[in-house]
Amino acid sequence: MNVRRVLATAHRVLSQLRHDPRTIALLLLVPLLLLVLLFYVFDGEPGTFDRVGASLLGIFPMITMFLVTSIATLRERTSGTLERLLTMPLGRGDLLAGYALAFGVFATVQAGLATGVALWFLDLDIAGPAWLLLLGAVLNALLGIALGLLVSAFAASEFQAVQFLPAMVFPQLLLCGLFAPRDSMQPALEYASNVLPMSYSVDGMTEILTNAQATSDYWRDVTIVATTALAILALASITLRRRTA
Repeated sequence: MNVRRVLATAHRVLSQLRHDPRTIALLLLVPLLLLVLLFYVFDGEPGTFDRVGASLLGIFPMITMFLVTSIATLRERTSGTLERLLTMPLGRGDLLAGYALAFGVFATVQAGLATGVALWFLDLDIAGPAWLLLLGAVLNALLGIALGLLVSAFAASEFQAVQFLPAMVFPQLLLCGLFAPRDSMQPALEYASNVLPMSYSVDGMTEILTNAQATSDYWRDVTIVATTALAILALASITLRRRTA
């Protein structure tokens, strides 16, 4: 992997996104609006937002980054841009690392804004420091980026890319422990939840609610999320196609 090529790719993607205000609004504003909406949905149930808010602070960025990354990468391939880029001395790993870096910049800004709104505008009550919450949100957004890059290799159109959302994200959402404790599920579902990265995302964010300092469980959970994101990114570089057949 060539650092110079990765940075050049990231710069190109960021330049394109800068001229796309609708995508920027989707990346930066939608998670904030969803958090605010969720806060008022649970306004009549004290403590409910505090219980689920931290988890959704990671889940919402993951979903938005998944959508934007998968569609943006697929558009590069269907327009022929990807094929032209790969005729240059630019490896697939360089290309996807550049995409991940570019969208990672937006993921960090997105997570920072969402964390700030949750803590200081919506008064999300956490026992741990804010930077641990921010770290968890950023890693979840990076996981969404990696999943989006992987999906873009298999979708033939933007519509198909969107269709991958319920297939890859919604099962994780249902089994992550947000709606019911994972240890109370049927054995097969509990086993499935134990291998899905969003389960560890929710567990890690929940640790911050009740512990004043980062626990070993928290570091285990964020390490699993980060490692999974890197593994998916590596798989995406292997499966990336030059063009849509």
